[in-house]
Amino acid sequence: MDQSLFHLINQQWTSAPLDLLMAGLSDSQIWRPFFIAAGFGALLFGGFTARIFVICLLISLAIAGLVTSGLKSAVARHRPKQMQTVRMVQLQKARPKFLTLFKKPTIRVSDSTDRSRSGPSFPSGHTVNNTIAATYFTLFYRRRGWLYWFVAMAVGYSRIYLGAHWPSDVVATLFLGIGEALLLLGLFELIWRKAGRKWMPDLFKRHPSLILGEKRKCE
Repeated sequence: MDQSLFHLINQQWTSAPLDLLMAGLSDSQIWRPFFIAAGFGALLFGGFTARIFVICLLISLAIAGLVTSGLKSAVARHRPKQMQTVRMVQLQKARPKFLTLFKKPTIRVSDSTDRSRSGPSFPSGHTVNNTIAATYFTLFYRRRGWLYWFVAMAVGYSRIYLGAHWPSDVVATLFLGIGEALLLLGLFELIWRKAGRKWMPDLFKRHPSLILGEKRKCE
């Protein structure tokens, strides 16, 4: 089932527009400057909710990176392109990086050189990072934050489309990311209720909960 679905996504359900879209979504270097700018903007000009959201997200992504690295080594599952010939999409070089989205990507099949270029397959770092972000967006910004799930799902799908992960990698990582996000946010909430009440009582009175800050503000 896993291989059958992988072959459908990677080799049959393809098109030129999807090639560019999937490769663009999967290339974090394209979007990193925009996310950094948005993060700095939130920290400098945002309110309590925006600042706490950025801080919690950055800490969570750092911790998740360590967990992902440890699980990759422990599970040591081979990627599709390390085991068989898969269809691969490569973006053209461009500076700045986002200009590559205006160039036609190169399509090729994997070969022996691809088997040693990437680490283990599970879990998917792209998927876990975006799943954590989607969970936090949903909890911190309940009116529209859930929309980021479309981004998270698309990024996860792109990893299969590009031959980097098996479908089961992405599905399992989705639940892993949600679990990590909820666990860490629960820990942050506990720390805030203890430290905030003691060290920042005035701020704590206005924001007794991290994830309810925006709700109180809107009311």
